[in-house]
Amino acid sequence: MELTEPSHQNTGVLRGAAAEWAALPVAEGLRLLMATRPRIVAVAERWVAESCRAKGIDPGAPAAGEEWLTGPYPLLRYVDALTRTLTAVRDGRDPLRGVRFSARPGGRTAVHVLPFDRADRLLLHGFRAEVWLAPGMDEAGARAGAGRGVRPEGGGVCVVLGAGNINSIAPLDVLHQLYAAGMVVLLKLNPVNDYLAPLLREVFAPFVARGFVRITTGGAAAGAALVRDPGVTAVHVTGSAATHDAIVFGPGPEGAARRAAGRPVLGKPVTSELGGVGPAVVLPGPWSRADLRYQARHLVAQKLNNNGFNCAAVQVVVLPEHWDARAEFLGELRSALRAAPARVAYYPGAGERRAGAVAGRTDVELLDSAEVPRTLLPDIAPDADDPAFRTEFFAPVLAVTALPGRTPAEFLDRAVEFCNSALSGTLGANLVAHPRTLRSLGPRFEEAVARLRYGTVGVNCWTAVGYALPRAVWGAYPGHTPADVGSGIGTVHNALLLPGAERTVITGPFRPAPRSVLTGQWALSPVPPWFVDNRTSDGTGRRLLAYTARPSGRGLASVLWSALRG
Repeated sequence: MELTEPSHQNTGVLRGAAAEWAALPVAEGLRLLMATRPRIVAVAERWVAESCRAKGIDPGAPAAGEEWLTGPYPLLRYVDALTRTLTAVRDGRDPLRGVRFSARPGGRTAVHVLPFDRADRLLLHGFRAEVWLAPGMDEAGARAGAGRGVRPEGGGVCVVLGAGNINSIAPLDVLHQLYAAGMVVLLKLNPVNDYLAPLLREVFAPFVARGFVRITTGGAAAGAALVRDPGVTAVHVTGSAATHDAIVFGPGPEGAARRAAGRPVLGKPVTSELGGVGPAVVLPGPWSRADLRYQARHLVAQKLNNNGFNCAAVQVVVLPEHWDARAEFLGELRSALRAAPARVAYYPGAGERRAGAVAGRTDVELLDSAEVPRTLLPDIAPDADDPAFRTEFFAPVLAVTALPGRTPAEFLDRAVEFCNSALSGTLGANLVAHPRTLRSLGPRFEEAVARLRYGTVGVNCWTAVGYALPRAVWGAYPGHTPADVGSGIGTVHNALLLPGAERTVITGPFRPAPRSVLTGQWALSPVPPWFVDNRTSDGTGRRLLAYTARPSGRGLASVLWSALRG
């Protein structure tokens, strides 16, 4: 598919509107943002139906819940959170009023972003999230800088090259560029999901009418033309490091040579979110059989969400070599992979990537009969420079390795070093630990989290929850460069518009309710709706959208009732 309008027509309109947007009063920017809210609700049903059609999902099946939870729902939540921040800025109030701060290792300061309100406390009871500020940024600096990005100096035109997998990524990136970077936006959708174009034009119609947003489609050639358009000021891309490098340095061997020499062909600022090899580190502890089964389901959900086509997917499970439950846990992983509902491998190239993942291996387990089968690589040596550690498979392939360590503390130290040095990418790392193990580690556990060089760290909680939390920051760990881009440069979301954010740390309950309460953990959240085997995920997703659109006690009760039956 080609561009719906020539590049110069789109960028010409945007370039003419960039100065107006940069000078727009906060109240007017707030009005435009709020105008998207009813439009998101109006298109939500069609959005999910189109997503299910494109991905081969039965629209009445539980798997359709993924499309609610990763499509219109997080976009609506973000609009509400950003509206609250902009309202505070408009009224001259502190956007962080009532927000709690805490000290964290290495001179860091944590901003508590979950729970943020009463609905959070009920819908995500037992979950906590913090944005850790980089060393040197304290509470006073955060309060002084929060919301300042609403009207930065400069402005310009940003091309957003949208993701092709998770359908809220592109519109969320548009809002981030508008309100955090102060730029007008030309969104080019990925060909995999360009069916979203008419729906997103409806959502952003107030911005389109003013010339602040344009939405178009096209393939790689269209994207190349857009980023090189002289009217474009900056670029934001979600995809792979290879895509980023082709944009910044050019394709093929010549591009690789220019990257090695630090000579980009694109001299514009490029921010990015590029995925990587996501680890899940499982700490040893006094797990029951129910714990083993539940956490295996948890990790399989983190692998098979969207059938593995997810930048936040777990790819490598890191187990303790000397844990007496290791073999049993691996068995539960196999069972959960086999039992998960069948999915279509809709994303282009899945078969080729899966074939590359197993090439030359003898220890490969196929766990279903799909065209692109679920595949387990159960015993990869941790000292090997293995493709499973260096290449994002972006397919339903899960690798397992094991590290030594006679105690949880020894194993954790080795696991942190392994993740930081052996695995490609810094987007997200997951840690799974029994509550008793966490208590025994004490401050040493938090210090280990601080040493992990990842943009989001999940403790008994999938890092992708951080993607869906509007006030969290999402992106790679800071420090990448264009020539060594890793999982990307910059962050998105951050509805509080916090300055100096380094990472997000999320903590969830080790067990679901009611078992959590029965075993002494005060957490009332049931099996989360993002579990791929959750039977009520579709109904819960629909109800969450409806409740967020129009909060009420009855709507909240409906969400909780659906979730408890999952």
